[in-house]
Amino acid sequence: MTETTQDNTQPMFNMDKIYVKDISLEIPHAPQIFLERESPQIEVQLHTSAGSVDDGVFEVTVTATVTAKIADKVMFLIEAKQAGIFTLRNLPEAEKEPVLAVMCPNILFPYLREVVSDVSVRAGFAPVMLNPINFDVLYQQQQQTQAAGATTH
Repeated sequence: MTETTQDNTQPMFNMDKIYVKDISLEIPHAPQIFLERESPQIEVQLHTSAGSVDDGVFEVTVTATVTAKIADKVMFLIEAKQAGIFTLRNLPEAEKEPVLAVMCPNILFPYLREVVSDVSVRAGFAPVMLNPINFDVLYQQQQQTQAAGATTH
């Protein structure tokens, strides 16, 4: 039997590759910082981005920057970029952005959590466990901010 053309128009989502795109660790006050007994203050910044690689193929990246400080002294700084290549075909344009901004980061985030935790332990510190992130809420907030910005101009 031959395939019908209808099969070629079905929406398709495929996760092609997941990888660590970039990772860095800085311990600017080593080895003295290891003598500190205070618990550090942990600050986490998260950023997502998506870009087209080929027709229907996209790279999505979730970046975490984790800074641990004691008073004003940086204990360590970890930046990790977890990326994935995803294929989206036969999706309406209006549906692509939410998939790239919510669904793909939700897939990548557990890998990013593991990388950040592993790097902090290998650096000689306690594991850093990133709290779960609701990318759907972040996307909705971003949409509201953009809409508010568009109305003020």
